[in-house]
Amino acid sequence: MTGRVLTLGEMCAWRAAAARQGRRVVLTNGCFDLLHAGHVHSFEVGRSFGECLLVGVNSDRSVAQLKGPGRPLVPEQERATLLAALRVVDAVTIFDDPTAVRLVEALRPDVYIKGADYAGAGPGGVDEARLPEAAAVRRGGGVVRLVPSVPGASTSALIAQLAGLARRGLDR
Repeated sequence: MTGRVLTLGEMCAWRAAAARQGRRVVLTNGCFDLLHAGHVHSFEVGRSFGECLLVGVNSDRSVAQLKGPGRPLVPEQERATLLAALRVVDAVTIFDDPTAVRLVEALRPDVYIKGADYAGAGPGGVDEARLPEAAAVRRGGGVVRLVPSVPGASTSALIAQLAGLARRGLDR
């Protein structure tokens, strides 16, 4: 079952089947407003920690809460569909909370991955204030792994670049 956009209930059933088969499940989540090389790198590295990769996508409402007015640029269903089309991604679900704590609690991943910008002094070298999902992962028996960032690859940088082009009239 590759490249599927599932409800949370379907994702939980998928995860349970993977566990019965002894497959190590990796989970990540984010807004993924503009897909870029940094995201793909994170998925590829993350997938190397297990046999399957599940991705949680913030809903439009939660992206607006987290990122502010004008975001997301791409609607949730389109973002989920793009991610599900990636060969490295096994399944995608959309969640409506500002954090992925409830998603982590429902799916109980073996490994949870996030970018290295979440590094800190907490258990496992994680900044728990910025990554509340870490405690939920550990309570479920999983581990958190931080993936190195790709220099210059960020949605914010892309948006700033596009805004600069538009200001100069180069958006035609």
